[in-house]
Amino acid sequence: MKMTVKTAAAVFGIAAFLLSAFTGCGGKKTVSDTSSSGNDAAAQAESTEIKPDAISTVGPANGTKLELWTFADLHCQHYAEMLGKWNAEHPDKQIQITFTTYPYADMHNKLIMATQTGQGAPDLVDVEISQFPNFTLGTVPFVEMDKYIEPYKNNVVTSRLDIYSANGKRYGIPFHVGATVMYYDDELLSKYGIDYRTIETWDDFEKAGLKLKEASGGTVHMTGVDTGGTDWLWLSMAEHNQDWTDANGHADIRISGVSDMIKMQQRWVSEGIAYPTPGGQIDTEAGYATVGDEKVAAFPKALWYMSRFLNYIPDQKGKWAIAPCPVYKKGQPRSVGIGGTGTVVSKQSKHQELAAEFLVYAKLSLEGEKLIWEVLGFDPVNTDMWDEKDLTHNPNNKYVAYFRTNPFDVLNEIKSEIKGIKATHISSAINEQINLNVLNNCLEQNADVDAELQAAQDEIDLEQ
Repeated sequence: MKMTVKTAAAVFGIAAFLLSAFTGCGGKKTVSDTSSSGNDAAAQAESTEIKPDAISTVGPANGTKLELWTFADLHCQHYAEMLGKWNAEHPDKQIQITFTTYPYADMHNKLIMATQTGQGAPDLVDVEISQFPNFTLGTVPFVEMDKYIEPYKNNVVTSRLDIYSANGKRYGIPFHVGATVMYYDDELLSKYGIDYRTIETWDDFEKAGLKLKEASGGTVHMTGVDTGGTDWLWLSMAEHNQDWTDANGHADIRISGVSDMIKMQQRWVSEGIAYPTPGGQIDTEAGYATVGDEKVAAFPKALWYMSRFLNYIPDQKGKWAIAPCPVYKKGQPRSVGIGGTGTVVSKQSKHQELAAEFLVYAKLSLEGEKLIWEVLGFDPVNTDMWDEKDLTHNPNNKYVAYFRTNPFDVLNEIKSEIKGIKATHISSAINEQINLNVLNNCLEQNADVDAELQAAQDEIDLEQ
């Protein structure tokens, strides 16, 4: 893998910007910024043993011993329960796994060093989506997973498998689809005579926003616009069937899918139906307060945001509905997958076959997907589970009980419309420019969108 120590330091120096675009699995993450000391930071990381937050070993002592790294302890709980099921079903392939949970940046940094030196990598490791491109420069240090995915390929959302690929080969297995949906405060909107079910296009959304502004006396905004996150832009690119990087990883952010959304949001802000979200985006403490205080009536976010409602805004139970996102023109795709963690098998593993077989069982089998939904609250990649009515419509399920509409009804409606945006080596530079400059200048200062995108493109080109 062609990555220098200097590159590793740069990777984690911009981690804070990436999180706003790729948050998902494992809840909110805190990243240590190692950029201040440049090469010294990476050298220190290389020479100092990183201490984990937690270590646990699960499985029989006589089982094949595997090691798994993650940055989210909740993931360990899932793997541990699936390991028990695996061992019960495979008496001739018993496994014992030692789980190690590290802080987010530390784990990825440690993995980079292990792949550079060719030693020290675990058998299995969770790689967050924004970090995945850092391991695809040159020879990919992970086992190709296509043959292991084969039994499930007709039943999974392939766009979510494709984001963990390089050179046409898949390497990572995701936890969820991360399908973007629209969250509507149905109780609040109904109070002002607005039916969200009539909103199909962004024009409809804007008209509803103007009605809400007038009816509420301007006390409620239709939505908040992000100045520190790219979710709205990803959705817009998906609706335009675009991506800001091509098959070769070359970036062009001046595409209509980007400019159309920012220009539309500028208009919303000027009309008073939207305002820059406190905290930069809705998935922050300030963002949760915005929702809880009913300052906004709607916003797009991935289905994994359901857990944020339950954890941070529990008193809003029974008020909110989930629906497909509006589009520019009817017939366009209405969703995009956002966030995620791709679990990989290291080529350094002495038990690659067994590790890969367990991995797809844990994350793609119907048993695994049931657990991912019930415990983690994620939208499973295996669409077979979407039709398991006893699970998806269980009134005792905390996510089903919270919302006025059923998330799987929405998923099945948009099943063929969930697009994907690639994460590549240039994604960090894109997000840095978008989150630091373009969105703030355009939505806070009303700067010219085309000029800002061109200026950002010029900076991105220096990295290509």
